[in-house]
Amino acid sequence: MTRIALGLEYDGTDFVGWQQQRQGRSVQQELAAAVSAVADEPVGVHGSGRTDAGVHAAGQVAHFDTRAQREPRQWLLGINSLLADDIAVSWAKAVDSDFDARRSAKWRRYRYQVLQQPTPSALARRRCWWVRDTLDCAAMTAAAAYWLGENDFSAFRAAGCQSSSPLRRLMSVSVMRSGPLVVLEFKANAFLQHMVRNLVGALAEIGRGRQPAGWAAELLVGGDRTAGGVTAPPQGLTLVEIAYPERFGLPVVASDWMF
Repeated sequence: MTRIALGLEYDGTDFVGWQQQRQGRSVQQELAAAVSAVADEPVGVHGSGRTDAGVHAAGQVAHFDTRAQREPRQWLLGINSLLADDIAVSWAKAVDSDFDARRSAKWRRYRYQVLQQPTPSALARRRCWWVRDTLDCAAMTAAAAYWLGENDFSAFRAAGCQSSSPLRRLMSVSVMRSGPLVVLEFKANAFLQHMVRNLVGALAEIGRGRQPAGWAAELLVGGDRTAGGVTAPPQGLTLVEIAYPERFGLPVVASDWMF
């Protein structure tokens, strides 16, 4: 058996998420079908993480095991020829059998885009959360500092989150403004379900001036999801980068694409 790692991107708008569901399109199901066709045998694919319905990826990583012998270029071209236009494989590489797309990852980086302007945008509606208010980026940056390090993020996990532990190590948070666009990036060893979207929702409350920066610390300590802000909508969120140990020799793909 050979283990193959894939890098891929997708527009999550029309998917129920990464994970295969009973109903609806999933990235995992469509990718597995394409891989199986190229391998000429049933193949299951495993991703680095489960992006939610409507969430995008520019740097998702997956792996699969197969008895088929194909060159990386054959995997790449063959799989892409069978995928819909909203999924694309960017690279394929044979890896050691101990590589695991999820367990081998050192950290993940997500980007969230907020479009602040008086009127909605027809072009940005699938990539941004539109808000009318002007956000205070300095206040949001100060607030996010309270979350850095290893913490219990129970206050920012979905009610249905299945993770056995709420502990996560948040390595960095950045808040940048580019014209009407506010871009937030979160880097952590791993994320809980809806964690980034809930963090963004809380920061938006602070950025709007409805809560002080210290409220971020109160939420973290309190551990009560119902005390936090709204869950930011999925379309603003993109998985942009996953880091792995150098020994696996995977391509370094860090997307700077926005909007």
